[in-house]
Amino acid sequence: MIAEAGLVALWLAAALCGLQLIFGIMVLRSPDSNIVQAIRPIAIVQGLLTVFAFGMLVWLFMVTDLSVELVAANSHSDKPALYKFSGTWGNHEGSMLLWVAILAVSGALVAAFEKRLREKTLMATLAAQAAIGIGFYAFLLFASNPFARLDPAPVEGRGLNPLLQDPGLAFHPPTLYVGYVGISIAFSFAVGALLTRDVGPTFARAMRPWVLASWIFLTLGIAAGSYWAYYELGWGGWWFWDPVENASLMPWLAATALLHSVTVLATRDALRAWTIMLAVVAFSMSMIGTFLVRSGVLTSVHAFAVDPQRGSFILALLVIYIGGALALYAMRVSTVREGAQFEFMSREGALVANNLLLSAVLGIVLVGTLYPLGVEAVTGEQLSVGPPYFNSTAGPLALILVVAMAVGPLLRWRRDRWRNVMSRISIPVLLASLALMALVLAASPIGILPMLGLILAAGVAAASVAPLWKRNLRRTPLFTYGMVLAHLGIAVSMAGMAFESAFTEEVLVASRPGETHQVGPYSVTFDGTVPVAGPNWTAVEGGLTVQRGDGEPFTLNPQSRMFSSPVTETSEAAIQTSWNGQLYTVLGTGDGTGRWQLRLWWKPFVTWIWFGAILIALGGLLSLIGRVRRERRAMEREAWA
Repeated sequence: MIAEAGLVALWLAAALCGLQLIFGIMVLRSPDSNIVQAIRPIAIVQGLLTVFAFGMLVWLFMVTDLSVELVAANSHSDKPALYKFSGTWGNHEGSMLLWVAILAVSGALVAAFEKRLREKTLMATLAAQAAIGIGFYAFLLFASNPFARLDPAPVEGRGLNPLLQDPGLAFHPPTLYVGYVGISIAFSFAVGALLTRDVGPTFARAMRPWVLASWIFLTLGIAAGSYWAYYELGWGGWWFWDPVENASLMPWLAATALLHSVTVLATRDALRAWTIMLAVVAFSMSMIGTFLVRSGVLTSVHAFAVDPQRGSFILALLVIYIGGALALYAMRVSTVREGAQFEFMSREGALVANNLLLSAVLGIVLVGTLYPLGVEAVTGEQLSVGPPYFNSTAGPLALILVVAMAVGPLLRWRRDRWRNVMSRISIPVLLASLALMALVLAASPIGILPMLGLILAAGVAAASVAPLWKRNLRRTPLFTYGMVLAHLGIAVSMAGMAFESAFTEEVLVASRPGETHQVGPYSVTFDGTVPVAGPNWTAVEGGLTVQRGDGEPFTLNPQSRMFSSPVTETSEAAIQTSWNGQLYTVLGTGDGTGRWQLRLWWKPFVTWIWFGAILIALGGLLSLIGRVRRERRAMEREAWA
């Protein structure tokens, strides 16, 4: 009865979602209607029901109930408990139920806690959220039922894709989904504001925490996905411009632009129409990402291929939501009053430049991602757009973008003077110049992009902390520390990318036991292989004795694993992390004469890539806490006045 209970809860939640939409429309037509009091409870109960439904699906996976079709297709009784749990969303139907659950819970949180918006605008926002939800409920109930039964039940399940049986993938999708769905809240705010013509600083201050929260989760989700691909796939790369990777990057780029734009609107009452447009674009990128990953048009370990009918369903939702939002924007944007004016040489001007550059990078990524799909749809020809395109087009723009990011916080609001600006950026420019001299004098020749990346990283790091100069640090707002930390994280990540790109060393050998190889600062001796067994796999494990200079020797044990259900072979890299980089080792196949393929990489400062991402997310968290605290104090002052 667990599956039936989950399905009933899902149907009830869908019915409440429809009721929420109808009531919201009625309130918009008759603001004095008594039903306005019912909308908030409906949204909250709907959120609770979806959590209950998702909890039932988790239960079914944890007990491996093979009478449920989804469990039988994606689980196995021998799987470790962690992967039974994460297997709940390691498939198409479960991941869509998680998507809907987060969507409904987000709507419930808005209904429960949002106090700043005018009531009519809030009702319009909840109606917009219900309009999004109703489409996905229909998709789940009519095309992707996660609780469908099997009769008779199989003796054993088919198991989860072994590449997904990893702690990183247990937490990466939920993190990313929270980011995706948080953007839907910003979209609903924008639609609600357009419907009620209530675009202004109050609306922006209400929307900003949702944008910040979704941006934080998107940042963490992308970083987690990147590190998972780095250590789990065994190829030593951290980003390949794969369409599935791009599907998460595009909403992040749009959300970053939206975050800066909504700050200008909240603080200076400017960029009204632009902020609304960015909210629509960000949600559109979220929908496109969902379509790419869940429609079956892509083949990837992340992309759960499904039949064309379900892909068409998602495409229809995408067209309805994006087309409807753009149509509404076109009809109502003329009613949005122009905000406050500012000069080009100002912080607002730098933020506009920042937004335009982010939008340009987003456009490049979007074109590079969709172009192969368009060509295949028209001509049937399969092609791919890879790193050479993205690096040569998006790379230079990204470098200009970080320059604008570094200078922006050093400018004054409304208007500034060139002479004053030059004075403030003198130290960052000096540090960038010193970095250039150090690279020219002390390092071997490297590519132009890595060199520019390292030079700019030094300058951006100095510019990031510049807003704290000559300030009383005890009286500095928490959100200012957040901005500093997030920008510093960009510099750290950029330095890590540049170091890894410029100075990585790779050794590929066919090695016999006893042979020693040098890579970076390490000497690696191959000791041979032994068979080992895990809870649901067997493996050939390589023994490597590693020594750095005169240091203490230690061992690394890369594995080549074989899973029986489903039959899959994976490479488990063995990695040694030090303060200045990682030794990355992979065991290949044997040739039958005692030689085994070994791939050894020395990757200097590669961990800075993800450490910088953590700093960025932490900066976002500090900003979120600081903004929420300030808004709460402002509301308390208004209540006492």
